[in-house]
Amino acid sequence: MKAVVQKVTSSKITVEGEEICSIETGLCVFVGFSKKDTEKDVDYMVKKLLALKLFEDKITGKRWQKNVKDSNYEILCVSQFSLYNKLKGNSLEFHQAMQGDEAKEFYYSFLKKLGQNYCEEKIKDGRYGVVRIVHIQNDGPVTITLESPVLDESNKEK
Repeated sequence: MKAVVQKVTSSKITVEGEEICSIETGLCVFVGFSKKDTEKDVDYMVKKLLALKLFEDKITGKRWQKNVKDSNYEILCVSQFSLYNKLKGNSLEFHQAMQGDEAKEFYYSFLKKLGQNYCEEKIKDGRYGVVRIVHIQNDGPVTITLESPVLDESNKEK
């Protein structure tokens, strides 16, 4: 599982010119799933995302001290299968990306677990499987990439 996390002062999603969701200060998270991902990858990413210290402590003025929960900010999630791309010459292939209905289940599981571990009202859904325009006002700019650990066959539970 991969995520590209951007610290934002605002972000919104439009579909065919209509705004479907928006946030003010918080995180815009592009998330993609590989064919090998399990619910353990979702759990890892939720934990990591909510713990990332990307925000300033408003009392001390120190940067990189607070996470999204400490700051009571929102998270806008955007499914993006293209995070699992591979270049073949100048063409893209997406053979590593989880497909269709299974990816949709993982995406909504990710949203649900974020809400359960934080606050459902603070988690915004950028809608799965539609062509969207993502408007981002990156703060900093700060962009972080995350990837769940890849387990080899000898470490998998039976």
